[in-house]
Amino acid sequence: MCLPYFDSGACFASLLGTPKHGHWTIAPPDGEPAGRRYRDGTLILETDFRTPTGEVTLIDCMPPRTNEPDLVRVVVGKSGKVAMRMELAPRFDYGSVEPWVRRYPDGVRMIAGPDALQMETPVLLRREGLTAVSEFEVSAGQRVPFVLVYHPSHLRPPESPDAEEVLEQTEQWWREWSGRCTYEGEWREEVLRSLITLKALTFAPTGGIVAAATTSLPEQIGGVRNWDYRFCWVRDATFTLYSLLSNGYVDEARAWREWLRRAVAGKPSQMNIMYGIDGRRRLTELELPWLPGYEDSKPVRIGNAPTSSSSSTCSAS
Repeated sequence: MCLPYFDSGACFASLLGTPKHGHWTIAPPDGEPAGRRYRDGTLILETDFRTPTGEVTLIDCMPPRTNEPDLVRVVVGKSGKVAMRMELAPRFDYGSVEPWVRRYPDGVRMIAGPDALQMETPVLLRREGLTAVSEFEVSAGQRVPFVLVYHPSHLRPPESPDAEEVLEQTEQWWREWSGRCTYEGEWREEVLRSLITLKALTFAPTGGIVAAATTSLPEQIGGVRNWDYRFCWVRDATFTLYSLLSNGYVDEARAWREWLRRAVAGKPSQMNIMYGIDGRRRLTELELPWLPGYEDSKPVRIGNAPTSSSSSTCSAS
């Protein structure tokens, strides 16, 4: 999870390392995932867990962006009574910076440098070092919310939204967006799911479209071609817009056109093959030696030097 932007430093970076590099885990200690799916026409994710004493569903939801990003998670009891454990352990700047942690009546606040996270929940929290931990039970029909809000550390934290309202509003927003799809051919469900994914790669404040939401996932396990794709390739964005326009979506094209005009500016001869989500051109490439990489695929890279021979040809497929 990179906050506050696609190309910001990750605060949960265990995908490229281990849990000590940042994670937010909510799961039964003695259960196992029994299924995972997106709600139809949305990006709301549901994960089922089955245990010897019952079943629960974990709902993950990021609402459409307004100002600062939020992440809402809700544990829903399906049957029986299930023991759950929650561990919130952000490690900012790609797992390299440990925050200081402060509890308050309804949750916890974690701050490191310019970044701050505030998490609110009705369940009892305790500290284990620099990790917020909660152990609780969920019965059939019970819903336990967790709301995580990011904000710049020098500003007062915003008011946390109501989890159930966020879920309802986000589902309605996505269903309205999906309802504008004009494609009626074969494999419509799969086409719509692909369009939803492309929409999720657009950065609403600027209109920029990133090639992917990830960095340093290897082209081949154990290999060195581990690139950062959280930037806007002009060519790839054109393919994305073609897909959206062909299926009834024009707002994204208008926003991207304005982004492109701002990003290119100057002389046409100075046009780059890629830009940052805000249109910047200098995308310094660095290696992060403290991260072991996905399945030990090193080096872990952030940034992307588009003029170098190694990176200029590696836009996302």
